[in-house]
Amino acid sequence: MLFNSIQFFNFFVVVFVLYWAIPIQRLRTILLLGASYYFYMSWNAKLAAVVAGSSLIDYFLARALEASPARMRRKMYLAVSIVMNLGLLFYFKYMNFFLQSIAGLTHKDIPFLQIALPIGISFYTFEAISYMTDVYLKRTPAERDPIHFLLFITFFPRMIAGPIIRARNFLPQVKREKRFDIARFKLGLEFVIMGLYKKIAIADRMSWLVDPIYATPKDYSTAAMWVGSLAYSLQLYCDFSGYSDVAIGTAHMLGFKLPENFNMPYASRNLTEFWQRWHISLSTWLRDYVFLSLGGSRQSRLKMSINLLFTMTLCGLWHGARWTFVAFGFAEGVMILIHHQFRAFCKPRPQLRKFLRTNFGTGLRIIVTFSTSLVLPGILFRAQKFSDAAEVFKRLFVPSDGLMVRHPVGTWSLVFGMFVLIACHFIAESGLWKRIAPKLPPFTWGLGCAVALVLIFLLRTESQKAFIYFQF
Repeated sequence: MLFNSIQFFNFFVVVFVLYWAIPIQRLRTILLLGASYYFYMSWNAKLAAVVAGSSLIDYFLARALEASPARMRRKMYLAVSIVMNLGLLFYFKYMNFFLQSIAGLTHKDIPFLQIALPIGISFYTFEAISYMTDVYLKRTPAERDPIHFLLFITFFPRMIAGPIIRARNFLPQVKREKRFDIARFKLGLEFVIMGLYKKIAIADRMSWLVDPIYATPKDYSTAAMWVGSLAYSLQLYCDFSGYSDVAIGTAHMLGFKLPENFNMPYASRNLTEFWQRWHISLSTWLRDYVFLSLGGSRQSRLKMSINLLFTMTLCGLWHGARWTFVAFGFAEGVMILIHHQFRAFCKPRPQLRKFLRTNFGTGLRIIVTFSTSLVLPGILFRAQKFSDAAEVFKRLFVPSDGLMVRHPVGTWSLVFGMFVLIACHFIAESGLWKRIAPKLPPFTWGLGCAVALVLIFLLRTESQKAFIYFQF
């Protein structure tokens, strides 16, 4: 059930109506849990049982951990949970990648396993680990109600592709009595429409440019490569942030608040700021549970650099079972370290710092950050093999002949999409929207929603496309 499908629309309408028609909060919670498992079982019932089983084990382990006064036993319960969750993640997501790597090193024919990847496993695995860690560190109490805990793991708006939620933020919302709020419903609807517009009207249309170029990069010219790389940056952002917007919006309609996952990342002025704005729930999770656990920046510069590179490489591996993902994460880490060095270089040079704060300098920093945060690393992220990535890089920087972009509608969609993206970033970053929005007459809200829905309908592609992050 894709968020951009009529099946999900029908499913959500039924859940929404029943949820607010039921007057008892406990029954509402049970309805949401049942709907969440139905949502997952519509894809694979057997893997839904795996999710339920591992979740129940975590529930009992957390209860036992909290009740145990012995430090070693508490560590044992935490270790069992982490090993179980990472073991399932490794088996389902990385086992064939591991076998493939061994086969490549030994030049032996190793049969691969026929494994179906549970969608969303990377997201709910990290949520389970953070929950157990927080219980161990006494940041949050172990949940007593199994229904509440299972809903925390499986809440359908965000189960498949995030945002990654923390138990201490979500579980209190499950317990809270809820009343229908029309203002919150409108806010949720705004998020949903915005997310569907990003996905259907922009991201899906970028595939017309991206897919042919990355399928056979050696056939395309340098100009086509730059068009394809820009199109993929736009596609990835609008696809993933579009999913996050729909998840946040549908959660609002049901009385829940999910964490912000994107904050105008392409307005970032440096790499560090970019990762504070891009996939925020993942970057903060890695910061809190990996980077800081390794010592963070409180150690020597060398150790801090190693910690950062390890964390960002893990970030790349989290995205998928390919060496190009690992290289993507490592490259991001290297560029963040370069930014740290450049910041140290600028510190004793006030004239340089003053120039970088001018409008021209700020614009230059945004362009450089955009290019080095996703456009160029995005090639590794998108390419299936290093040879394909190398061919793309070669044709980007070495003038090459070849095919030009042959999809005029896709090209105009790229220009229009970039214009919309830049305009929205400017309006939000400048604070213009906050000044204008309260002064707009009420009918403009309905008009804006109607125009957006018409554009979604007119600009949709012929076939539905799954969200990119469903594979993670």
